[in-house]
Amino acid sequence: MKFGINTFLFTSPFTTESISLFPQFKKWGFDSVEIALEDASHIDAKVVKKALDDNGLVCGSICAAMGADRDFRGSASDQEGAKKYLEGIIDVMPDLGCPFLIGPLYSAVGRADFETPEDYKKQWDIVVKHLKSLADYAQKADVTLCLEPLNRFETDFLNTCDQGLKLVNDINHLAVGLHLDTFHMNIEEKNQAKAILKAGSKLKHFHACGTDRGTPGNDSLNWTEIFNALKQIGYDNNVVIESFTPDVKIIAKAASIWRNMEPSQQSIAEEGVKFLKKTYASA
Repeated sequence: MKFGINTFLFTSPFTTESISLFPQFKKWGFDSVEIALEDASHIDAKVVKKALDDNGLVCGSICAAMGADRDFRGSASDQEGAKKYLEGIIDVMPDLGCPFLIGPLYSAVGRADFETPEDYKKQWDIVVKHLKSLADYAQKADVTLCLEPLNRFETDFLNTCDQGLKLVNDINHLAVGLHLDTFHMNIEEKNQAKAILKAGSKLKHFHACGTDRGTPGNDSLNWTEIFNALKQIGYDNNVVIESFTPDVKIIAKAASIWRNMEPSQQSIAEEGVKFLKKTYASA
């Protein structure tokens, strides 16, 4: 198992120059970096890969940034925007040595409204069609798509582990798996450990976030129970801290982070990874 950090905690957008963060990530105890890549043109993938190698890190995952013009259940233009953006990200992933493209790849974050059952079914079918096609594209690059349910305030489309598993099963592709996040599960699941056990071998990516988007461990979750469940299903991929602060204003606004949850970005990263490693070892 590798422990990673999502770059949104420190910067937006991530560019080639952001590799200056890597020495600190390594010093704090991370094995892996989750690059939040808002556009493939923002980086020289080979330069980023060399910097990762130089610091003894890997790019464990790319976090997709799904905005209003990137939506597989939106207008024809929005659907094409999502396709073009995600295929562009996949194109640079082999140069990064990165196996997982993660996040709410199905729709724009923040699109949340009441949909009739008929409209929801139409949207579902369109999303399944697009993600099947994207999975074919990803498979050629040895990339797996990891689909993340979000909480009800960020999407009306996919909120729970059950819904996520249904989408993964409907797509029915070897290059598609599930991505769970403790922040979203804290809102939507009755029991996080049971959700993890239900996901089983379909779980390909995991975000370990404090319940307030702060430091994992400085919150109300039963982390021993969560890690016991991950061990029980044989999960051995990345566990990534995805936390936010007001320092990165564009992300703070998108995630409704209006105050400091912790003393600093560094404290979230450094104390968070220390806690996660210790809890995993003792679970």
